[in-house]
Amino acid sequence: MTERPLKTRRLRVSDINVVNHRTLKKALGGTIVGNTMEWYDVGVFGYLITTMGPVFLPEADRAVQNLFLLGTFGATFIARPLGGVFFGWLGDKIGRQKVLAMTLMLMAAATFAVGVLPGYAVLGIWAAVLLVVTKLVQGFSTGGEYAGATTFVCEHSPDKRRGFFVSFLDMGSYLGFALGAGVVSALQLTLGQDQMEAWGWRIPFLVAGPLGIVAIYFRMKIEESPTFQATLEAEEVSARHPETGEVIGAVGPVGIFKAHWRPIVLAMILVAAANTVAYALTSYMPTYLTSNKGYDEIQGTLLTIPVLVAMALCIPLTGRLSDRIGRRPVLWIGAISTVVLSIPAFLVISIGTVPATLLGLALLAFPVAFSVANLASALPALFPTEHRYAAMGIAYNFAVAIFGGTAPFIIAALIEATGNDMMPAYYLMAMGAIAAVTIYFLPESARRHLPGSMPSVDSEEAARELVATQDANPLLDMDTLPFDSSYEAARAAHVGHQGRPGEG
Repeated sequence: MTERPLKTRRLRVSDINVVNHRTLKKALGGTIVGNTMEWYDVGVFGYLITTMGPVFLPEADRAVQNLFLLGTFGATFIARPLGGVFFGWLGDKIGRQKVLAMTLMLMAAATFAVGVLPGYAVLGIWAAVLLVVTKLVQGFSTGGEYAGATTFVCEHSPDKRRGFFVSFLDMGSYLGFALGAGVVSALQLTLGQDQMEAWGWRIPFLVAGPLGIVAIYFRMKIEESPTFQATLEAEEVSARHPETGEVIGAVGPVGIFKAHWRPIVLAMILVAAANTVAYALTSYMPTYLTSNKGYDEIQGTLLTIPVLVAMALCIPLTGRLSDRIGRRPVLWIGAISTVVLSIPAFLVISIGTVPATLLGLALLAFPVAFSVANLASALPALFPTEHRYAAMGIAYNFAVAIFGGTAPFIIAALIEATGNDMMPAYYLMAMGAIAAVTIYFLPESARRHLPGSMPSVDSEEAARELVATQDANPLLDMDTLPFDSSYEAARAAHVGHQGRPGEG
């Protein structure tokens, strides 16, 4: 009987990242504001489509105006993959914090710019062209925002509570959407349609200016994650020619896709399925209620707000649940409930009363709370630290652009082609079934360290316990830990510079 060889890789207490909770809170707050602003703009623009049409194309009929604004809204999704590829690659090279500051500056500036754009009466058709340009800039910046924010918070969070902390990003997203819808609704009720078309439509966009300045201030205060900083410094040492000092072996977006195409495709399918339901709820349901169920425009907006707020407040609970029972079981709840609840949701909405409509919207919100938010912690764990931002940018933004952003159009086209108001339910069921099968192939990452990163824990005591039990710990994968001399030297220098948690 041969003896089992001893492990040559051994964890030490100094290897483990002990989370500084003050830094984590700053990182979480600084990233939430960006996601909130992103969805605030989505909500504002989506609900002002019928108002802004006469401002930028007054000579066109109402149908052409709406198509132009819908197309402009869709342009953001064209630019998102480009932004995801560029900012993801850049974030893996110079750092997450710097890139997230850049994306927020671009987003806030472009949103504010919409509010000061001259209308058709001043610039003619060039006013419409400038509107498209600003939305393209927004889409480009948004492409780097979500992937970077999820990556950043994942790398700052302790392994055992990563799902809980990262879920706050999506809570901020849906609260931002509800805030945008609420601001538009309040203005519509107080100003009336004539004043809204004359000048009132500008107010929600101008609000993004001061909000953006505050958000940028908080984001500039956050610190780079120690894990990524150590990886970056180690790469700078190991990737240089020993004699010339030149950087060798640089990997671009194409190389990243070739190296990680399987998890990228897996992530794309899951993002597509989850965001189809999410965009159906947020971007399509107000139109569905107005066009198909007899509600007026303000009612269609107002009915979605309480459901979005309630769902947003429940999202951290599903994140905490995923830390306890695993990402896959929680995601399966989301996928299976999409299949089970879609038909009842649309049948209840068809009753036509306000309570029934709210119940139907809540049935659609249920799977979103379980699926979208928990992908934020499950997907970054598919990729190693040095390529995590870029791979997430590719997977998330291409999937959202192809499926999420087109969900309202596809659903509307299905109803138009068949004359059946239940077609949205069948479409969502199909996407839920695809997600349920795909989750089977998703590796479980709850309570496990991120690949290419050392474990992260809440306290020094937890670090010592992890080291003492490392041989019997099934959550430790030694093969994905960065046991490398350049990494260890860089991390020791970075920890020495910042101090252990509680210092400074």
